[in-house]
Amino acid sequence: MVGSKSAADRRPAAAIWPLIHAERAALAADLADLSADKWSTKSLCTELTVREVLAHITAGASLNAVRWMAGVIRCRYDFDKQVAMRLAEQLGATPAETLERFRRVVTSTTKPPLPALAMLGETVVHAEDIRRPLGMRRDHPTETITMVAEYYRGTDLVVPAKGRIGGLRLVADDGPFATGSGPVVSGSTLALIMAMTGRSAHLDDLQGDGVERLRERC
Repeated sequence: MVGSKSAADRRPAAAIWPLIHAERAALAADLADLSADKWSTKSLCTELTVREVLAHITAGASLNAVRWMAGVIRCRYDFDKQVAMRLAEQLGATPAETLERFRRVVTSTTKPPLPALAMLGETVVHAEDIRRPLGMRRDHPTETITMVAEYYRGTDLVVPAKGRIGGLRLVADDGPFATGSGPVVSGSTLALIMAMTGRSAHLDDLQGDGVERLRERC
């Protein structure tokens, strides 16, 4: 709906932070006993290992607006360079240190100049970037992933999700999420989120006449 906000968009940040903290805590628990060789597994993020993605999440939870802008200026407005710099700051010397740094920010409310909903989306998506290559699965609360899906359907702020699903009808088969009009793409809410954010690995989990069009856009 152009020009209107979803129920998720209207939720105060104070109501969203507990959901972010819960997702971080679940990821930390999943990775607690990960063997040393698995940390170098390639994630769903281009060219990053699962360990590097975890450090990236930690960086996002450690970076306030002032430090974010200072980094942007330092990197001469090269945002990819800033991301790489902040990731390196949080990587640590060993996988155990990477995980410990992440554990320290599980309950953090620090964030760059982004909405809290964007932070929830980043947490859910990057956690799946880590889990899927490792063969892990989380049964997310329906409320949480529905909020994330509703956020991404209306924004291109962090990733071009809104533009990617233009002219398609997305329908979740495990919750209330539905949006758009056109050829149908259906599946789990999580798979729809991951496809919206460009993760082609989840397209095989989706069905409908619109899947191939979405595949072209991923």
